[in-house]
Amino acid sequence: MSVVQTAEPAILSFTDSAADKVRSLISEEANDNLKLRVFVTGGGCSGFQYGFSFDEDIQEDDTVIKNKGASLLVDSLSYQYLVGAKVDYLEGLEGARFVVDNPMAATTCGCGASFSI
Repeated sequence: MSVVQTAEPAILSFTDSAADKVRSLISEEANDNLKLRVFVTGGGCSGFQYGFSFDEDIQEDDTVIKNKGASLLVDSLSYQYLVGAKVDYLEGLEGARFVVDNPMAATTCGCGASFSI
């Protein structure tokens, strides 16, 4: 007898470091309605590129990931390219920035802002 197993794909992860930075930026803006939005667009040196913006509105097709009182929004089109990815905030020699660690990316550019699947 064979057993069929199903598994939910890993949702996006939103690190504590990224959530802390979002909360800090929201506090500076004095607007508790802001949420960080991550999205994927065409372009960049590898085919697709990541983008980040702050948004007050949650759209009908958005996935919302919450951590430490901060919210990360992902539209349904971008979500398919980000399943299993980790959104983090890093400070280092290349500056301070939000980054995406995407296990679905077959190739990425040197700066990590664009990718291909």
